[in-house]
Amino acid sequence: MAALVKPESNFDPNVNIDISLSPLVNSVKPSKTIAIIDQAAALALAGVPVIRLSTGESDFDTPAVVAEAGINAIREGYTRYTPNAGSTELRKAICHKLKEENGIGYTPDQIVVCNGAKESLVQAVLAVCSPGDEVIIPSPFYVSYPEMARLADATPVILPTQITNNFLLDPKLLESKITERSRLLIVCSPSNPTGSVYPKELLQEIAQTVAKHPRLLVLSDESYEHIIYAPATHTSFASLPGMWDRTLTVNGFSKAFAMTGWRLGYLAGPKHFVTACGKLHSQFTSGASSIAQKAGVSALGLGYAGGKIVSTMVKAFRERRDFLVKSFREINGVKLFEPQGAFYLFVDLSSYYGREAEGYGKIDNSEELCQYILDKAQVALVPGSAFGDDSCIRISYAESLPTLQAAVERIKKVLIHLNTAALV
Repeated sequence: MAALVKPESNFDPNVNIDISLSPLVNSVKPSKTIAIIDQAAALALAGVPVIRLSTGESDFDTPAVVAEAGINAIREGYTRYTPNAGSTELRKAICHKLKEENGIGYTPDQIVVCNGAKESLVQAVLAVCSPGDEVIIPSPFYVSYPEMARLADATPVILPTQITNNFLLDPKLLESKITERSRLLIVCSPSNPTGSVYPKELLQEIAQTVAKHPRLLVLSDESYEHIIYAPATHTSFASLPGMWDRTLTVNGFSKAFAMTGWRLGYLAGPKHFVTACGKLHSQFTSGASSIAQKAGVSALGLGYAGGKIVSTMVKAFRERRDFLVKSFREINGVKLFEPQGAFYLFVDLSSYYGREAEGYGKIDNSEELCQYILDKAQVALVPGSAFGDDSCIRISYAESLPTLQAAVERIKKVLIHLNTAALV
């Protein structure tokens, strides 16, 4: 039944207005990561010295040569619409990158440039899923995957993974959960939120399972591919035998090139799927920013895997990862594995659940623990429940090492307080 309210105006008080919303919109949950980010930002504006380790945004600036390309685009009047699918120059550069770095061949008409990788992901899900279809999502997952499925009126099917297995999907579990309604498997490597990197051998096992089911497609989210720590290596799912025809590959510029605010990503795949995504793109946004696209061409021109500029960033991320791993392994009751990519630590702090802090109350889950840490330590983290695993919290190490050192000291103090409270 439609919700009716009287309008707040000076017009006829007897008129009721229908304020009901679309059932699809009502089925979508708000992003917990955005909620934490907004709360931390509000505290910072109020003068609270919050350390924000909740965002997936590097503290590095966009490389100067890339930023200059965007500035030059403005100065030279490159400020009009580009072709809907993206400029030919950028799509050709993307094709070259995918061939040279990932071993997958595409032509420019098999690429759609979007306003960030997230838009590419949404387009892919909407383009291939019908009402009642199932979208298979390993957990922990990027917060938006299940909601993207719901927007397509599809059903997210969550497959749990274990910290003892580095949060990697078990092909046998995948096989057991595939049904005639299974339409899309989402693979994210390196992973947000866990930092897991799928070895090529495991991806090949998954591909063999996928190959048995002609209706099943794969959406490969490779947004963090350049942020990876040796000896781990990245493998594009579409490069595996028999997988090119059924894989949609999504990538972007935000993470490796520190270009979050430029809002630039892309999708690559078989032409009939990409054409469908382009149709949605034309109705949603009429193309990505022309200025960001010029910057994107420059970013892809930095060299293989981003060249020295990106490798310098990755070296810093590795140093930060090593510091956090060592620090949290020294804390009682913590479980973790060493992430092989991205810039997140996904830490199991469930041993602290059930404890009651004086003047605060009982802590029963990851959301309450993150709120406690934010309130008492002024460090913003993201609850694992947002990613489908309530036993963990996500810590972003995209901030400087001194910032991380200060955050760890604060977190240790409040966790020690919880330990002490448990003994009283």
